[in-house]
Amino acid sequence: MFKQLKEDIQAVFARDPAARNTLEVLLTYPGIHALIMHRVAHQLWQKELKGTARGLSTFNRFLTGIEIHPGAKIGKRFFIDHGMGVVIGETAEIGDDVTLYHGVTLGGTTWNKGKRHPTLEDGVVVGAGAKILGPFTVGKNAKIGSNAVVTKAVPDNATAVGNPARYILKDYKEQPASLSLDDSRRMNYAKSLGFQPYAAVPNASDPVMDGFRILLDHMQKTDQRLQDICTSLSQVNPEFCVQRQKPLSKDDQAIIEEIKRECDLSTCSNEQAFKK
Repeated sequence: MFKQLKEDIQAVFARDPAARNTLEVLLTYPGIHALIMHRVAHQLWQKELKGTARGLSTFNRFLTGIEIHPGAKIGKRFFIDHGMGVVIGETAEIGDDVTLYHGVTLGGTTWNKGKRHPTLEDGVVVGAGAKILGPFTVGKNAKIGSNAVVTKAVPDNATAVGNPARYILKDYKEQPASLSLDDSRRMNYAKSLGFQPYAAVPNASDPVMDGFRILLDHMQKTDQRLQDICTSLSQVNPEFCVQRQKPLSKDDQAIIEEIKRECDLSTCSNEQAFKK
């Protein structure tokens, strides 16, 4: 146990530049305190002293602000930075060299017994406020962005961001899966546009934004092609591409007037508030 504690302290020095010496880490790092008490509580849990284990776990939460169920399995060199608000469920499994920041939840989405919490493989980093919910696996060296909400498996070396989480991957090979006709049609069309699933580009920050960017480029090219067609047809019939705007109906005019009144009222209110 002391060898494991030594490794845990070394992990703090490796991942927190604010750590200055061993005594400071032992006395002032709640992540270390929580981990020490959890390892004792986990041993009690395995020896069927579950009431005592839960009592120690509750004291751990009171002292550190970190709630770890004594049934959770935690590997070597685990580091909880800051720690306040971290929750780790009973059937959660955490590999070696994993890092969690404050506000992280490894929770479940069902009241059924059995495996209901996530498994984090070696080298996973979970940002502040992230929620990982469900009995799935987060792959090796994956990164979960701050405040991300993850409800399905994360591949190795992926970065999950957003709510719901989207994945940014490098050199990712898609796993075979059964797709509906609509999904297949969308995927084939996306590939024809040059869209890369999961934004598998080293410099990409958000796969959804990349998708919008590519669609906008495609729309611009389509507009240009239509303009070229209109120009060609207008040489045959000059009035072909003349835009004939229909007059607005009374209902449309009433809606526009109503919007104008609302805008004027909003502007007046803002000006009065600014003067006050």
